[in-house]
Amino acid sequence: MPILAIIFGLVVLAILVVLAIAATKPATFTIQRRTDIDAAPEAIFPLINDFHNWRDWSPWEALDPDLKRKMSGAESGRGAVYEWEGNKKVGSGRMEITEVTAPNKVVIKLDFLKPFEAHNVARFTMAPQGGKTRLNWEMTGPSPFMSKVMQVFMNFDKMVGKDFEKGLANLKAIAERKRLAGS
Repeated sequence: MPILAIIFGLVVLAILVVLAIAATKPATFTIQRRTDIDAAPEAIFPLINDFHNWRDWSPWEALDPDLKRKMSGAESGRGAVYEWEGNKKVGSGRMEITEVTAPNKVVIKLDFLKPFEAHNVARFTMAPQGGKTRLNWEMTGPSPFMSKVMQVFMNFDKMVGKDFEKGLANLKAIAERKRLAGS
């Protein structure tokens, strides 16, 4: 019986340590990546500002060949809506463009419904840098306590950041290929 009590005490202690560490995590998170693209902001902006173009570059589009998409609202820009429902890799959710400053900024309200509910904001900013454009992709949102507990064991910045890097590389390739083709 004393061995079971010791094991139980250690398990309780481990749980308390995890909860204490989780309590120290910030109330909000930010994931951000950037790249320089050899193209003007005007060439990159429509790839982001029009959800119809996301199939060409979004890192999540290829994760489910049966992904169901629904576009509504404005054709592009402020008020454009993209809803998706897919497998467990992509889940389901909704994006709505809420702010646009052409050709430099697109802000998106991003609501994940499955596999977990989350309400975040994504921002794309394009700033000329010499003959190139610095494209920044940022996502921010609240970190509820369960998210903080998960952060004790997982690094969300690394997990989601690699997807951002892939998406930015895709955007870079498309914009630079169009620039070279002269369109």
